[in-house]
Amino acid sequence: MPDLFYLFQKWWKQIFGVVLLSVITTGIITFLKPRKYLSVATAVPASSFASDKSKIFNENVEALYSSLGTPDDLDMIAGTAQLDTVYFAVTDQFNLFDHYKIMEEGNAAREKSAYLLKGNTKVMKSEYGELKVKVWDTDKNLAPQLANAVMDKLQHIHQNLLSAGNEAALKGLLAGKNKIQTETDSINRFLSKALTEEDAADKLVARRTLLKEQLQQYEKLIGEYQLLVDSKPPALIIVEKAKPSGWPDKPKRMQIITAAAVLGFVFAFFTILLLERRKKLIQ
Repeated sequence: MPDLFYLFQKWWKQIFGVVLLSVITTGIITFLKPRKYLSVATAVPASSFASDKSKIFNENVEALYSSLGTPDDLDMIAGTAQLDTVYFAVTDQFNLFDHYKIMEEGNAAREKSAYLLKGNTKVMKSEYGELKVKVWDTDKNLAPQLANAVMDKLQHIHQNLLSAGNEAALKGLLAGKNKIQTETDSINRFLSKALTEEDAADKLVARRTLLKEQLQQYEKLIGEYQLLVDSKPPALIIVEKAKPSGWPDKPKRMQIITAAAVLGFVFAFFTILLLERRKKLIQ
């Protein structure tokens, strides 16, 4: 076991020099990097059953489901946040080409801006089952706007996904109603003419009555689905919108410089141990 006190006494200048060089180099790098402010938007997933007709119009079924979504719903939304579509939309909304001072033009500038925004954004699921959208930016007032915009875009995408099934059902019901209405109108026109065959007329009247009942059912369903499509139940329930931060979050200069000093010391110390060991082997 080497005498540590002897090593420090002999090599303290070299150790101090390495630590000082590490601190100065790291300090220059960190102070040259722009300071970034962090803003966080928080939401919880809404239940996907909120867009289910049976849940809304059936009181017995409604009691079976929570108004909040499941962890699987949250995972799906967090996965969508990896799509470039989200960041392209926010880039266009805030014209980030100018903010990031992109030299390229056209689509290249748009892609680079979206790439930078995505690199400054982190969408994650918290340990409490919340969706966190974190955005770092050099402008402390722009950072919360970007975080809220990313959250709103995720909301819009998944609202449309939840409504897609209802929109398809509504379209099918409207088409079915039109067919029934067309057949009913045809029967009415036929019955308005003088008929000599009473049996045929009775059959047409019975068919018309059945079609009217079907038409009423269709109209009821269309009204229910139209309400769902128009209301577009939310996919996310916003818990807290992002706010401007009072102090920068990156880079954490003191922590980085302290870590550099510690690593510099460890590097210098182990280098000295190797030099002393090699010296003894040569002797």
